[in-house]
Amino acid sequence: MPDPTVPPTSPVPLAALLAREDLGLRQIAGPPDAATVIHWAHASEMADPYPYLLGGELLLTAGVHIPEGADSATYFDDYVSRIVAAGGAALGFGVAPVHDTVPRALVAACDAHELPLLEVPPRTTFAAVARAVWQLMAQARHAELHRVSEAQQSLAAAASRPDPVPSVLRQLAQRVGGWAVLYGPEGAELAAAGRRPQARRAREALAGLARIIRPTATAPPAGPAPTEPGAPAGPRSTAPSAGAPTRPRAPAGAASGEASASHPAPGSRTPTAAAPAPASATDTTAGLHLAAYALGARHGFVLGVAAAHREPGDHTIASVAAVLLSLLTGEHQSGSGAARSSALVRLLLGTPAEDVAPLLGGERWVVVHARPDTLAAPGPVAASALGAALGSPLIDAAREVVRVLLPADREPAPQPGWTLGVSAVVEPREWATADVQAARALARARATRAGLVRYGARAALADLVPEADADAHARALLAPLAPTLTETLRTWLSLHGSWDRTAVALDVHRNTVRQRIAKCAALLELDLDDPDVRMELWFALRRA
Repeated sequence: MPDPTVPPTSPVPLAALLAREDLGLRQIAGPPDAATVIHWAHASEMADPYPYLLGGELLLTAGVHIPEGADSATYFDDYVSRIVAAGGAALGFGVAPVHDTVPRALVAACDAHELPLLEVPPRTTFAAVARAVWQLMAQARHAELHRVSEAQQSLAAAASRPDPVPSVLRQLAQRVGGWAVLYGPEGAELAAAGRRPQARRAREALAGLARIIRPTATAPPAGPAPTEPGAPAGPRSTAPSAGAPTRPRAPAGAASGEASASHPAPGSRTPTAAAPAPASATDTTAGLHLAAYALGARHGFVLGVAAAHREPGDHTIASVAAVLLSLLTGEHQSGSGAARSSALVRLLLGTPAEDVAPLLGGERWVVVHARPDTLAAPGPVAASALGAALGSPLIDAAREVVRVLLPADREPAPQPGWTLGVSAVVEPREWATADVQAARALARARATRAGLVRYGARAALADLVPEADADAHARALLAPLAPTLTETLRTWLSLHGSWDRTAVALDVHRNTVRQRIAKCAALLELDLDDPDVRMELWFALRRA
């Protein structure tokens, strides 16, 4: 999958930008790779742009930063190497007014580091280049959304036919131009549609992906798929490893996010309790892009897809098919639907939540708040797909946020295209508290651009104060503040006084944040720059 720090935009082929006659761009160095894509155009005259790049950018410069009398070869080699290290996709050099031509040493450095170098003519402004990138992105995004919308309608129509499973597989195979197969809990091919891969190792690799994501309870003991000598290891799952994300790089295949492996890694095995099964996994072998999607949380059905080409939107289309197939294959395999209906009726009739929770699948829970990375509000299909990926059918798609009630034994993982906030583990009687915690975690995740943030649940100094005394002090201290000001102050303190991040978390302008914080200081008659004051207010806000 694309690195989470890369902007969630439709990538633009560099060749499409070069084809714009109104810009007059010309590539004069670096590999002429048709697969090179850019995610954004950014102008900078910093001698070291590394700290300001996310990865995948077309960096534009007029050479203002080039010092006079410096060793040109050494300077440009260091400059280009830093751009490559930051994941920059290409470099554009503006001719005039600073330099009449592109420095030869810069051309040599870009050739040495295999970074595409574009000559920007004097008549073309950097703003025009950025606008052209935006236009190409908008065109690509519109085409992708139109294609996905048509696929959703055709898949939904197929699911309503008398033979829904084969019909959905046929539609999916047609839409992605490949092969779609449904694997049963024991690994057997139950149904398939489209052109079956001729290479046996491709079929075995796809079956190996299905074994990786199939829940342990239903997965048969099986070894890894055979590997050819010298083949690199590693199918890629959508559950990223722990730890901070690394700097994105922008090689030719980075946009598709696919692994370069031919087969599952030697010694790979089915998931264990310590390593829960991922929701999906991808691989590439025999010139085919392979993907496998778990259907539901426990039944063991898996959807496999093999295609010669991977187009923008294919993952979304396959995810929609996975949701439909989950409903078609999973619900009749258990009494989960009846249990949820019974739980709902009991709650409406006044049964305490802790007595109803066992019907839903657990006694300890977490609440997940999720918001899509796009501007569009999540629809029911997208919400169902998210619930299936997290392993819970208990979803609520409300406006811009999807809420998921998840048993605590199912570890939520970051999901591509979503920003998640996860509550602390609670008992059913604390569901409402967990809902508030998840909302606050989501706000922090959006402000810090993290894929997933968990609400901190460890004991704090404030917990040493008797609860009644702490609540009384919090109410008295925060009494002058309206709810909007209280929430703004809470978010601002949680983000260490950052105006910009607070504005992102609250969906307001940063000047609005400044005005609200100033009003809080005036009403409370406190100096909010004093760390002792901030600490006392934070303790009080934890009780509010």
